[in-house]
Amino acid sequence: MAELIGGYKRTKYCGDFRGTDEGAEVVAMGFVGKYRNLGNLIFIDVRDRSGIVQVSFDDSTAKEVFEKATTLRNEYVICIKGIVRSRGANINKNLPSGEIEIIASDLKILNEAEVTPFVISDDANVGDQTRLKYRYLDLRRPSLQNILMVRNKISKITRDYMDENGFLDIETPFLGKSTPEGARDYLVPSRVHPGEFYALPQSPQLFKQLLMIAGYDRYYQVARCFRDEDLRSNRQPEFSQIDFEMSFVENDIDVMEIAEGLICRIFNECLGHDLKVGGFRKLTYSDAMENYGSDKPDTRFDLKIINITDAVAGTDFAVFKSCIEGGGSVRGINAKGLASKLTRKQVDACGEFVKGYGIKGIAWIALKPEGTTSSFLKFMSEDEITAIYKAMDAQEGDLLLIIADKTQLALDSLGGLRRYIADTYNLYDKSSFDFLWVTDFPLLDYDEEEGRYCAVHHPFTSVKAEDIHLLDTDPSKARANAYDFVINGEEAGGGSIRIHDHKMQAKMFSLLGMTDEDIAERFGFFVDAFKYGAPPHGGLAFGLDRLVMLVTGTDNIKDVIAFPKVQNASCLMTDAPSIVDDKQLTELSLNIKK
Repeated sequence: MAELIGGYKRTKYCGDFRGTDEGAEVVAMGFVGKYRNLGNLIFIDVRDRSGIVQVSFDDSTAKEVFEKATTLRNEYVICIKGIVRSRGANINKNLPSGEIEIIASDLKILNEAEVTPFVISDDANVGDQTRLKYRYLDLRRPSLQNILMVRNKISKITRDYMDENGFLDIETPFLGKSTPEGARDYLVPSRVHPGEFYALPQSPQLFKQLLMIAGYDRYYQVARCFRDEDLRSNRQPEFSQIDFEMSFVENDIDVMEIAEGLICRIFNECLGHDLKVGGFRKLTYSDAMENYGSDKPDTRFDLKIINITDAVAGTDFAVFKSCIEGGGSVRGINAKGLASKLTRKQVDACGEFVKGYGIKGIAWIALKPEGTTSSFLKFMSEDEITAIYKAMDAQEGDLLLIIADKTQLALDSLGGLRRYIADTYNLYDKSSFDFLWVTDFPLLDYDEEEGRYCAVHHPFTSVKAEDIHLLDTDPSKARANAYDFVINGEEAGGGSIRIHDHKMQAKMFSLLGMTDEDIAERFGFFVDAFKYGAPPHGGLAFGLDRLVMLVTGTDNIKDVIAFPKVQNASCLMTDAPSIVDDKQLTELSLNIKK
């Protein structure tokens, strides 16, 4: 039977004991991490979230306490009382508490533990399915505990920073109205309104704007958000974002300054960086796409995309000629110095990679010291070859990789290829950080399938003042007052200056193909609010989960969430989602179609 603590009070966490504690009588509590019985000497490692302290039982230990220690096993929950003693020359330099040990005088077994399905260790080779089924055990691992403590630190830094800058922490509803535009909503049936549904928030967008209309001036929230979309390594159905909104802002600089201050505070305090507000680069959306093939480029390495359409204009090479005549473009990247480092098989792997984007193949030139090899040069004239080399700044040792296709497809595929090459062949320091803003996004994108414009960010994003006239003449060319913050090729956050004029908001809805009935049904309450005076306002939301991933160096979002879902949005530990009984369905006026 488990013992009670019996009035003992923990002196400090296990990992916090130091040489300065030598000679003190202390109490430590935690899990048994390791157990070594050497006959007349027993060593155990006691582990809690702070780390490990070694405890010894020897000939100075009372007989009944020593005999109790012989029954200990891994993961038992225990309380130890004893004297801190120096380990002398046997210091464990791998542990912060490694210069001391506790000589036990009393032991209480607070709970026994069965043999765990896997060893509680960062080095244990265990499949994700097993780890997630027993997530409460997996969370005992030091690496995950460290990540969640860093997450807590980032949240605290955020709250302190936002408070210092005059922002109010205000909660917004979980149960709201479904406003289909973007990802699928998670729906919640109403018992008291049969046949009607709430929607869980994809973001607090409408409510934070309403708070600006309500006069709260500066709002923030570490907000829970829900999106019913396909999962991947950096996406979960429920996630958290650091969300803020501020009134009386005229341009993106006001919002960026607050956002940069928070990023500086987080990275400086968590990783010892020396970032300063105003020190982040800015790229326009068009420059990012043209040079990197992505609206969230990783610029820790070069490999810029080069447009060589003019250099090969007029060529008889069928692949290039048909592409250009069809309105496409010819673009490539110069992988400097890789011509001799990559085998033909590895070059072919680049071609296989871009096929995932719908590209039929890749044209290449390897300028090796012993001679040039290529997949297509025999079809080109000397002048055309010279023009390609000049356009791509080709030197001996370079590998030129070229794609001819529809412009957007060529940019997308080369954007992916440059990251594939940089990651595969270690072309940059993966421990480094790259921070930048991407600005001047398109306001609208035309959906050929639906035959209408869609908002690139969301329907409440304002248009740049100098592009307002384009809304009547060529909406596709209008730029948004929108901005994304990118870290290492990941969108860490994004926001915009919002529409605050009800006439402009109505015009935006009209451009999106919404009828007056659509607007009234989906956003009636929101549109009405603008009639009573809305200050100019804007904001931004950082993905908290992604920030924690970047700060802690993990590439899997499941590592930074205590109880995550798997690929099909289910929880292996709780078996959610699950079937509910007929009584509950009847109360909700629901009938499940088998």
